Amino acid sequence: MLKKKRLFSMMLPLLTASIILGACGTDSSTTSTTSSSGSTSNTEEVKKLVAGSESSFAPFNYMDDQGNVVGIDVDVLNAMGEEVGFETEVRAVGWEPIFPQVKNGEIDLGASGITITDERKETFDFTEPYYEATQLLVVKEDSPITSAEDVKDKKISVQINSTGHMAAKDLVGETNPNILGYESVPIAIQEVLNGTTDAAIGDNAVVFEYIKNNPEAKLKTIEDDSFEKEYYGFMVKKGNEELLNLLNEGLQKIKENGKLAEITGQELE
Repeated sequence: MLKKKRLFSMMLPLLTASIILGACGTDSSTTSTTSSSGSTSNTEEVKKLVAGSESSFAPFNYMDDQGNVVGIDVDVLNAMGEEVGFETEVRAVGWEPIFPQVKNGEIDLGASGITITDERKETFDFTEPYYEATQLLVVKEDSPITSAEDVKDKKISVQINSTGHMAAKDLVGETNPNILGYESVPIAIQEVLNGTTDAAIGDNAVVFEYIKNNPEAKLKTIEDDSFEKEYYGFMVKKGNEELLNLLNEGLQKIKENGKLAEITGQELE
């Protein structure tokens, strides 16, 4: 019994030292792992942002062969992040889900060629513009349609709840049953080829990308002065000033250093 007590008294200091060293080791390892704020470094925080996109909106968002979302929006966000210290995961969530997911905080921002409108600004905040766009009519090559005026009694396909959808409503009326809404601009254009609709309305860059990727499609585009210029911005939850300021800072830096123009092919003031 005496031997056991003596052995225990000899081991106690060793056990105590092991516990202290173990505690020190835990503190050290936590500083090198990613924190809840997205930090991956002891000296420099890198924010991890999650963006939602509609992945059939080429050239702004589309899927590559590995299943990753790529395109102009992704390149712009990556360039911004390099300047001000954030990384972005871009998820293909679909067009309509972007809006409730940003509003509910499921994702940090919307990045899908989203036009800045007064109506949307009532519910969300937007960065400064990063791209200028306009709407185009898309019809078959042999269509007699030559202007927006000509579609007022025709069936029109649009991406639902897009600015093309809004433009169609302005042309033919808010509740006109001749407006048919679809999940994406490419699907809206396909409905013209299928004969379901007489014309589609979509963002110019997306329309041109579709025609470039589908050279066999016998289509023509029509510009019309009734379609106003539009500006894309990244969309965040209303009142999230910290994120909005970070994004605007990054955007301003890549405007100044020329990276934005290099990515988009446009010069914005």
